[in-house]
Amino acid sequence: MLKPKARWKLDSIDDRKVDELTKDLHVPPLVASLLVKRGLDTVEAAEQFLHIDKKEYYDPFLLSGMEETVERIHRAIKNDEKILVFGDYDADGVSSTTVMVYALQQLKANFDYYIPNRFTEGYGPNEKAFRTAKEQGYQLIVTVDTGISAVHEAEVAKELEIDFIVTDHHEAPPILPDAYAIVNPKKPGCTYPFKGLAGVGVAFKVAHALLKRVPVELLDIVVIGTIADLVPLVDENRLLAKQGIQALQHSNRPGIRALKKVCNIEDQVLNAEHVGFAIGPRINAAGRLAHAAPAVELLTTSDGEEAFAIAEEIDQLNKERQAIVNEMTKEAIEIVENEFPISDNHVLLIGKEGWNPGVIGIVASRLVEKYYRPTIILSYDNETGKAKGSARSIEGFDMFENLSESRDILPHFGGHPMAAGLTMQIKDVDTLRQRLHAQAEAILTSEDFIPSSHIDVVTSLDQISLDVIKQMEQLAPYGVANPTPKIMIKDVVVGQSRRIGSDENHLKLVFEQNNAKLDGIGFQLGHLYDEMTANVTLSAVGTLSVNEWNGHSKPQFMLEDIAIKEWQLFDWRNVKNVREKLEQIPEENRVLVTFSEHARTKLKLEQVQGTWISPTTAVPVECEHPYVFFLDLPLVEEEMKSIFQYVKNPERIYTLFFHEESHYFTSSPSREQFKWYYSFLKKKGEFDIRKFGVQLAKHKGWSKNTVEWMTKVFFELEFVTINNGIISLHPNPSKKDLLDSKTYRSKIEQASIENQFVYSSYYELKLWFDDMLSKQSTRKETVN
Repeated sequence: MLKPKARWKLDSIDDRKVDELTKDLHVPPLVASLLVKRGLDTVEAAEQFLHIDKKEYYDPFLLSGMEETVERIHRAIKNDEKILVFGDYDADGVSSTTVMVYALQQLKANFDYYIPNRFTEGYGPNEKAFRTAKEQGYQLIVTVDTGISAVHEAEVAKELEIDFIVTDHHEAPPILPDAYAIVNPKKPGCTYPFKGLAGVGVAFKVAHALLKRVPVELLDIVVIGTIADLVPLVDENRLLAKQGIQALQHSNRPGIRALKKVCNIEDQVLNAEHVGFAIGPRINAAGRLAHAAPAVELLTTSDGEEAFAIAEEIDQLNKERQAIVNEMTKEAIEIVENEFPISDNHVLLIGKEGWNPGVIGIVASRLVEKYYRPTIILSYDNETGKAKGSARSIEGFDMFENLSESRDILPHFGGHPMAAGLTMQIKDVDTLRQRLHAQAEAILTSEDFIPSSHIDVVTSLDQISLDVIKQMEQLAPYGVANPTPKIMIKDVVVGQSRRIGSDENHLKLVFEQNNAKLDGIGFQLGHLYDEMTANVTLSAVGTLSVNEWNGHSKPQFMLEDIAIKEWQLFDWRNVKNVREKLEQIPEENRVLVTFSEHARTKLKLEQVQGTWISPTTAVPVECEHPYVFFLDLPLVEEEMKSIFQYVKNPERIYTLFFHEESHYFTSSPSREQFKWYYSFLKKKGEFDIRKFGVQLAKHKGWSKNTVEWMTKVFFELEFVTINNGIISLHPNPSKKDLLDSKTYRSKIEQASIENQFVYSSYYELKLWFDDMLSKQSTRKETVN
């Protein structure tokens, strides 16, 4: 048995709808199932999703505030007023700023852009920046990807007689800024058909309205913020992402080409992962460690050499960012383990002075991955008494909503259900921690703290082919709300398994089912090799891909999680480093069985902890998931059977069966040999075994031990007496069978035990334990 690391969630699918889509769309059942699972259960809806390129962009003037925004910007351009584009320092903010830069350039506006410094100014518009803008003669400020919470800054703008326009996509607070115009699909009362645009998506709509056409030339920029900001890739975002990836693939923009080069993806067919895990993090790195302005310069420059120089600089910043994140994560884990254990904290809220505020969001994500708790990481500034924080959440805990209940101690915060940013006083941190813990305690159950894995479809191996995987790609690009299809293969046999990689930390499997085979790769799952037995039947969750190597292509299963529902037998009969392997298994699971007093010493396991039992000292084992280790051999089979009175429903059984002397391969004298030896003693009358035992053994081709053993059998049967090594026949021996001798019977039984447990095949051994556990289960049902 092996439990999965996540809760597998699989909703039922309407087979009738799957059959309908399979027939009408001419797609494989697997693809049809994925469409139905995504709610695309009519032919019309499925076709619109699959053929997203045929969709038209929504009219940008459906966005509330768009008419006022366009009118004011055009008036500023006509009157040669200075316009300031106020952006943000993440990938969405950088791409949003870039889109506005290109749009205003085409309109020949008098403008500049400004991105605040994360470390000195923090998130969003700020009063100091606005007053500086006034001094520099700006008459209109337009935000991108920020500003929906800038209530105070809107008042400052009015005081300064600067018109203030907000374009944003974040959740709207109860009180909106008193701005000239607000363009945000999430603004209360806005009837725009799609609410999920990223900041750059909103900026793209503004550019669309300003230019009076769809600015397709900006799609290679738009796709970066759309994917990097983890907005849902459905509806209009799906169109932006799909056309954007195509535009990114063929972009001649110097900055894009330089980025692809430093990411080592310039010769690859691009997909959403290249944006989310290669391009996006490098754009983000500039604002996380330094200033985001170079990232905008990278995306707007027309100079190839300058672009490559900036791209290399940003790539170096990304490497530094990775090192800082690793160190901060290590420190954060130590704080959790020592000060805020997850047993006492439903929400992790930790902080430290000196932590880089630019990467605290990544560290928060790392802790969510490790502990699966809503997490807030804070960077303290003890001089000002303030803390800047970044929050990440788990399914079932709306971070924005729950933080909203503490607005009295959160002067600045904003975000989404799964992520948020905040600024607060250090003195209020304990209060916020207590409040969030109480809120989580009321909302979440113990099950909610186990990661969940939402499975799209269960399939058999014979339904997986290159053609099916190719047709599945019609569902891409994948992302939030349209995730990479998660597939479950159920009750497949592991035909082959091995560790791979220079450190053997990856796992390669070959799954088999109904004469079909499928290769499986599990990155960072090499440890599972020791958790599975040969030819085990399991179920696995993962994704499908195509493995292309040396001109050949074949389907491949990218393994994420496995579950084994049956108990497992691990054959350790030839294992040498027993102690080392034992200590790799959790102490609380170890049930160590010995049948002799000396086994523990002989195996050098005196210091190994666990539950030690034997047939004479056993008590019922309370361990919930026992792993039972049979370290040596019993004298009789009944001793083995008796152990199962004390150990119920073991998940695993490990068989070592240590024995010093082999009885099975040591030939036992036949009855004819016993007859000859008895006749020999009868002729001699007396026989000194000490003097002549070895000579007799050589004469007969026996071992000295054989002669001594036969003598002991005769003694137990009272056929002979022994006095100081002198053997004499009993004058009136009773008629007895050799089996009446305990020594004779023990050797026969030990040979049988060895044959049954030591020299049997794995399959035979498994059958014996299967029978025992089956009887145990039957007894349990009878009792109940």
